[in-house]
Amino acid sequence: MVAVLNDYFEGLRHSDTQRLRRVFHEQAVYATASHGQPLVLRMDEYLPIVDARPSPASKGEVGTDEIVSIEFVGHATALAKLRCSILPRSFLDVLTLIHVDGHWQVIAKVFHWDEEVQVLGG
Repeated sequence: MVAVLNDYFEGLRHSDTQRLRRVFHEQAVYATASHGQPLVLRMDEYLPIVDARPSPASKGEVGTDEIVSIEFVGHATALAKLRCSILPRSFLDVLTLIHVDGHWQVIAKVFHWDEEVQVLGG
């Protein structure tokens, strides 16, 4: 499970959609209602967005990846709460994972984001 979550972080950090395709089930849902109307995408809509953006790693951003918690909800379902950032946003992700064909995959990503405030000067 932790290996899948680390692949998730690395996939986001490097905008590596090949890695993210292994992490996310092909029918996974990506959803948020942060700061407005609900946004709900499927992987065929979400992954091209990741492909089109410069990766945080290419911009020298330091990752703030953290696994906050993992809760198993039976033998084939788990919830993981994660923190990460892609500047200027910080994210709290709630991932629902299912155990399929011998490995864990994210079937739903529901998240909240906030803009990080940059303090200049002192």
